[in-house]
Amino acid sequence: MTTELYILALAALLQYVQIALYSVAGNAQAGAKAAMGPRDQKIELTGVAGRLQRAMNNHFEGLILFGIAVVVVTLSDRSSALTEGCAHAYLISRVLFIPAYAQGLVPWRSLIWAVGFLATLIMLLAALFGGAA
Repeated sequence: MTTELYILALAALLQYVQIALYSVAGNAQAGAKAAMGPRDQKIELTGVAGRLQRAMNNHFEGLILFGIAVVVVTLSDRSSALTEGCAHAYLISRVLFIPAYAQGLVPWRSLIWAVGFLATLIMLLAALFGGAA
């Protein structure tokens, strides 16, 4: 297994952690009845619960692009120290993003997000251009 695939698996496990964090905070705010109901009425979470929900959704979006980058790097046999470093940077940024978003840390949340976004972009460029991104 390449380092990039290993980190993709860890990033997927991180998504489970985020689902759990969001679920606990959301249930605490909205109540068990609302959480178990049919959700015919939209539940708007606020504060930390709302931020955890948005951080979770943001990771779903980022995970799609990162997953594509990992597949392209792996299938094209373009894994390198650069793509491995980018994969590590992506995962670290996503781990740091959760508390930064939950605590509303401005501008840190956005800067941390940018690290993961750029790391993913660099991985794709490295795969397309043979590591000369």
